[in-house]
Amino acid sequence: MESKALKAITLYFALFSPVFASASDETVSRLSNYLQIETVNPPGNEIRGAQFFARIFEEAGIAYEIAESAPGRGNIWARLPAADPTTAEPGIILLHHIDVVSASAGHWDLPPFSGDIKDGFLYGRGALDTKGLGIIQLQAFLALAASGKPLTRDVLFLATADEESGGAFGAGWLIKERPELFEGMGFLINEGGGGQELGNDKRMVSVEVTQKVPLWLRLTASGQPGHGSMPQPETAVTRLVRVAERIVSTEFPVRIIEPVAVMLSGTAQYRSSPEEREAMSDIGAAVKNPGFVETLQANDPATHALLRNTCSMTRLSASDKINVVPPEAHLELDCRLLPDQSPAEFIDSLKQIIDDPTIRFETLLSFTPAVSSSDTELFAAIDTVTQQHYPGTPVVPGVLGGFTDSHFFRELGIVSYGYSPTFVPISEMRGIHGNNERISVEALGAAVVLMTDLLELFTLPQE
Repeated sequence: MESKALKAITLYFALFSPVFASASDETVSRLSNYLQIETVNPPGNEIRGAQFFARIFEEAGIAYEIAESAPGRGNIWARLPAADPTTAEPGIILLHHIDVVSASAGHWDLPPFSGDIKDGFLYGRGALDTKGLGIIQLQAFLALAASGKPLTRDVLFLATADEESGGAFGAGWLIKERPELFEGMGFLINEGGGGQELGNDKRMVSVEVTQKVPLWLRLTASGQPGHGSMPQPETAVTRLVRVAERIVSTEFPVRIIEPVAVMLSGTAQYRSSPEEREAMSDIGAAVKNPGFVETLQANDPATHALLRNTCSMTRLSASDKINVVPPEAHLELDCRLLPDQSPAEFIDSLKQIIDDPTIRFETLLSFTPAVSSSDTELFAAIDTVTQQHYPGTPVVPGVLGGFTDSHFFRELGIVSYGYSPTFVPISEMRGIHGNNERISVEALGAAVVLMTDLLELFTLPQE
């Protein structure tokens, strides 16, 4: 049955088709339908998204598989094999995640799961993170399959569950339970980077090659419980408060790693002032100037976070009654480590900072640090197709302050890049995990063309 959103889109195309000259009805309608599938994690229900792709693959005559890591936690993949397995080059994975974060409908201009269109934009939770990328990859994948041309390497389309909660039911589960899927694979394209519209006809492409490593910790203090009317010299709560104060007052050392220096230098020309451009061109020298790091943290916290390890206190818990002194108090930390930092060594340094051997540490989440080289044929191919479509646009390696599922594959030795071929204004990036997440229909269509060209360049024999 045709949805109301799809009827509206069809009508919009009929009335204002020049606006969408670069986008196809099929791409937009598929993304609209995908956005209407509610896959908020928790609980995820990603099987709904997997079944959506299954119907498309069945229509195209492409074999696929679905696996549930738990009831409702669906993952789906389809493979285009190399023409000659004996001479095949390392394969490429096209990865995105089906799950999305929640959305507060009252703060959106259009319902977050409507897939509706307004003023040339397609609205919906996941439009940028990452259902939009998934449809772009799908359309390029289907075009490659329909061409019937012999491939030099396998191409694996992969849509997974649970990325928004760490990937244990998605990419992490597949690597553990279905490792044969990734044999012979050497490259991966995922979220985490892409094109940026900077205004005044300026644009750039950032290809994420590494990311800060999440280290989520729970610190627990113990003490003698009692009645709130009889204060004690020391309790679990007072001990934990001292621990929190020591962490808050600690500034972790600034340390410039090479991927960050390369990224900042490569994007320095787009900074708004001469002073910023000079500082980012040589960030190692800039951080030696008194007050620079503090000013950067106040004005540009995202860049500042790439210069040092960080810890944010995000949860405090103790008694569930105001008149009860609890036996335990808990503090949870969201720490993000530079990619070359050992998590174990960082925990040791935290223990020295708090200087209280009675505090118990529990690691809630931790990944292995890894960096993908930008000196590869895939990075070169991304640059080539970018120059074909957008001559003179710089393509630079990027470092992500957050994390994605790419770390699972970097641990396998698979070169993994965060790259979406969409060019998105910086202002639109606020929609990711925020209100009014949307993608330009024009940019969507252009992205499919670029991704298709990239796959053809990377997977077809070149003369």
